[in-house]
Amino acid sequence: MRRMDDLLTIFVVIFMCAAGVPIPALPVLLLAGAEAVTSPAIGILSLAAASSASLLGSTVWYISGRKLGRRVLSLLCQISISPDTCVRKNELSFAKRGALTLVVANFVPGLSILAPPLAGALGVPLGRFMLLNGIGSLLWASAGMLAGVLFHEEIHWLLDTLKQLGGTAVIAAAGLLSLYVLWRWLERRRAARDLAEFGRIESGELALLMGRGDSPVIVDVRSLASRAEPTLRLPGALNIDLMSLEEASFSAWPDATEVITYCDCPNDVTAVKGAQMLVKRGRRARVLSGGIDNWTKSGYPAETHKFEAPA
Repeated sequence: MRRMDDLLTIFVVIFMCAAGVPIPALPVLLLAGAEAVTSPAIGILSLAAASSASLLGSTVWYISGRKLGRRVLSLLCQISISPDTCVRKNELSFAKRGALTLVVANFVPGLSILAPPLAGALGVPLGRFMLLNGIGSLLWASAGMLAGVLFHEEIHWLLDTLKQLGGTAVIAAAGLLSLYVLWRWLERRRAARDLAEFGRIESGELALLMGRGDSPVIVDVRSLASRAEPTLRLPGALNIDLMSLEEASFSAWPDATEVITYCDCPNDVTAVKGAQMLVKRGRRARVLSGGIDNWTKSGYPAETHKFEAPA
């Protein structure tokens, strides 16, 4: 009965972690690996429980992404401890690796929770998602448990030491966790301040500039090369994602012309990053407030465009 309870604990903890609950999964995998040294059969069952729980939790978010699109990404970023960069990092990974991102997602903090709904929003087929994410879940669980096997003596020593320390160990762990959360909160505040202070332009002002023939250079910095369906963009906008923008040639752009960047991400974070790159290269740049979503909601025209992977 105790073995079944252990397997249930592994399944529940890993599922909650995959579902986005901020609890650490690695200690559970390490303990399962250490236990597998003396009981290989339980180790195999633990591996099956961990990988299936990870796949199930990720599938829930994949389905949410298919149903709700990018709205679910905005929700996850709002509850994330690093909300101002999460979508950008995931889009960059998908633009570079495509759906293969799902294989490595669990190994990258932040990517594991955002990759499944992004795959759903980008229209990755369910069968392909299940295959790639299943492989990734199995590799991730295997790596964690293998580490537990390799360091099983140290793990058992640590457990014995913690038992001897009792309440002191709990207080020390809580203190370290509090310091970590405080540091990440301060980083979040700093990033949010940088985003808020960067220059914006409203949709109405940009439409006025475009209407009188004084249009700035408009750059769509979304990293969505893996999107299968056409999407909307501002009329005449150039699609230069962040991976390409830093090395792009601006020789065709008049030196005095202002550049407006936009995206469809929370807090315009990708657009701000792109504009900051442009400023560092000596260009005047602002960000379209609210991105393409606010532009279309305001009733301004947009054109259909199919993103293509860079050559």
